[in-house]
Amino acid sequence: MSTHKGRDSYYRTAKMMQCFHFMVEPAKNFTAKIKESHKRAKNEKREPLDEDQLFVVDLARDLSRVCQRSAVLEHIWNLDDTWPTSLCGVFILQWASMLESKKRPMQTDGWPEMDEVKQPDMINEQDLLQAKTVILNWIKDLRAQPEQSVWPGEPVAKVLEDLQSAWRWGRAPNLLAAMELVFWTLIVQRPDKDTIPQQWLMWKQRTQKIGAISYIPQPVWDWISDAAVEVTLDLDTANPDLLISTDEKRMRCGFERKDIPNYHQRFDGWWCAVGIEGFRSGRHYWEVEVGERDWRLGVAKESALRKGFKSLNTDTGFLSLRLERGTELKALTVPYTSLPPDLIPRKVGIYLDYDRGQLSFYDVDKHFHIYTYNESFDDKLFPLFGTVEIIKDLVINSPAAKTQCFCPTPCLWG
Repeated sequence: MSTHKGRDSYYRTAKMMQCFHFMVEPAKNFTAKIKESHKRAKNEKREPLDEDQLFVVDLARDLSRVCQRSAVLEHIWNLDDTWPTSLCGVFILQWASMLESKKRPMQTDGWPEMDEVKQPDMINEQDLLQAKTVILNWIKDLRAQPEQSVWPGEPVAKVLEDLQSAWRWGRAPNLLAAMELVFWTLIVQRPDKDTIPQQWLMWKQRTQKIGAISYIPQPVWDWISDAAVEVTLDLDTANPDLLISTDEKRMRCGFERKDIPNYHQRFDGWWCAVGIEGFRSGRHYWEVEVGERDWRLGVAKESALRKGFKSLNTDTGFLSLRLERGTELKALTVPYTSLPPDLIPRKVGIYLDYDRGQLSFYDVDKHFHIYTYNESFDDKLFPLFGTVEIIKDLVINSPAAKTQCFCPTPCLWG
């Protein structure tokens, strides 16, 4: 009996030593790399990297070693693209959560449901230590794979090229999106990779409602805008104070209230109108040029009450953004959600994916994400427009003519 106890004790001790070695060796490596970073920073006259930044740098190197067409990540591990410590911490926590969530059932779109990631000011060292351990465990298996052994798929490769170009020209502030796409490609390693960029977009908008993507890659933007529809204003719903153009695509406030029939579907309080066509399924995208002072855009449920001055928010059947006084951008949730002033656009893209339950708003000129409503839709949805401006028109743009695709095979983004 004592022999068995002695053997069990020996195995437990050996196992503990393995765990200890696994934690200590990376710590030794990080200590050496921190010293090296300090030395290099002194020579280059810049701030040295801290442990979280070095962790991301090493991760970029590991991902790039295995994934083909991911040379863009060299800019991270060559320190050309250095992220703030706070961004590194959020990234580490987010992707550790992603790895952990793979153990749970997948969602219908193929992406795991993640736990909500903490805000940078709420992250503590213990959180980061646990997250790094999760990622390091995964990296052990990754390092066993041959170099350049994983093909990401042509759509991901195209997006990575666009992200590199956008970053070089200053349109993308960093290469975070490139890291995420390569990371995800290596996590799933499944054959149907053609839709990974679109799935990445939907996942980002589901897990981070505000400003989820600082630059939407051109191939992904093209996929969004391929859902463009012709939207015109329904005159029978327009507030009597609104002046509507003859093509029913421009509106602004007038000085006199028109004497017109007060149909039940007409707005008679708020200065709004809806599109003539509603949607019950599918993907739909439209663009609107807005004023600088006050506007409202989104969708109205068919069942939503349009009379009077009751708040047009999620409780009353409206999903919208509103700009007030030129500086206050809000998502009209209950209570309302204030959005950063640097997200205020001049041209707004509205993208409705009815079947996946997302309504998203984008800055068309800068290609960045503003806000997303995530909701299961069961009502008919009508494009919503509102303004109190008396000089500048709110303008609904017609869809751009689609260019012919010259791909030798069926288009990857169709």
